[in-house]
Amino acid sequence: MGVEMRYTARMKIKADLVVKNASQVFTSAGSPESPVVVEGGSVAVAGGLVAWVGKTERLADDVEVGPEAMVIDAAGGVVTPGFVDPHTHAVFAGSRPLEFEWRLSGRSYLDILADGGGILATVNAVRQADEDQLVRESLPRLDRMLEFGVTTCEVKSGYGLDVENELKLLRVARKLASLTPMRILPTFLGAHTFPPEFRDDHDKYVKLVIEEMLPAVVEEGLALACDVYVEKGVFDVDQAEQILRAATDSGLGIHVHAGQFVDLGGPEMAAGMGASSVDHLDVVSDEGLAAMARSGTVAVMLPGAAVSLGQKPPRVDRFLEAGVTLALATDLNPGTSYTENLPLMAFLSVTSMGLPCSAALLAITRHAAKAVGLKEPEGTLAPGARADLLIHDVSDWREILYHFGVTHVSKVLIKGKPVAGPRAS
Repeated sequence: MGVEMRYTARMKIKADLVVKNASQVFTSAGSPESPVVVEGGSVAVAGGLVAWVGKTERLADDVEVGPEAMVIDAAGGVVTPGFVDPHTHAVFAGSRPLEFEWRLSGRSYLDILADGGGILATVNAVRQADEDQLVRESLPRLDRMLEFGVTTCEVKSGYGLDVENELKLLRVARKLASLTPMRILPTFLGAHTFPPEFRDDHDKYVKLVIEEMLPAVVEEGLALACDVYVEKGVFDVDQAEQILRAATDSGLGIHVHAGQFVDLGGPEMAAGMGASSVDHLDVVSDEGLAAMARSGTVAVMLPGAAVSLGQKPPRVDRFLEAGVTLALATDLNPGTSYTENLPLMAFLSVTSMGLPCSAALLAITRHAAKAVGLKEPEGTLAPGARADLLIHDVSDWREILYHFGVTHVSKVLIKGKPVAGPRAS
């Protein structure tokens, strides 16, 4: 570490925004073993993109800062890319605190789901809510995510489970994208579980998802990707593959929930189909990890869900040894991981899962961007990346993990514009 990442040219780079005097700039470039961290660094932005990163002492030589440019003094804080949360269910109605107590008393999540609770309880609340109510309930969650430094957020549907209500959830996600500066990436998750009306005819519901829900979603341009929950008692691998094949034929990216409780072979299927990510993976075979490593499919780990369900988060040693890229997400949802705190997930990953500190920050920036299908250099502070930056009120990047449970973010910039923090304007 302590490596300088400086980009020079024959002519000075013209910047419209400069963040200077950082104690460190953690760029999320490099590898987890050797991350690129610029000590005493600054960042220059032009046209909403990162244009230059280097030592503050080189700023005047390399960058032209005109009179109209905005200059922000990081005052010895740490600058990082904006955080990316690659797996959330942020749009929903109601809450399920009673189920939390049930699980603490020993009832399993799958038992609660089989009795009509779990996802189905939220489905009932969503079906009764209109779009305005869903916006009112969901927007504060996005506001809290922004306070924790999340500048890009994937949002899944999956609490409607019929054509009308799945479309309603995705329209709400689109509305929220106009109400927050965050980048919202919508994912269609009609295959979250089977609704009560199809409890005894699963194949008929799969047909509904493929022949009615997906075409309606695509026609309105409401989603960028499709997800399926592959798990015991929910969708099997064959059903998931049918849905995901239809999604890819429609031009959508694909993700898969798999291995939360039982390994049914979902990772191998997802990797073979070119999925951007497989999420959960509390239980996964060596064959599944090898398939993901070969395909470049990202493993999105959800430690908040494991902890909330009373499970021990999986160790990541096998993932790292297999060469699988790791990302982290909140899994924000009302049942199993009710949190907007993405840095807390990074803390859990280093304390309970064995992830190195530098890898944990990559897991909520660069690798998380890859998990949601964004292309390099997204999720980094390399030139050409979207200028989503955070200034943290700490002097060493490790403090973001070390001092856990709170936000250290003093300023959020999205596309080179201040949007949150005490000095945002």
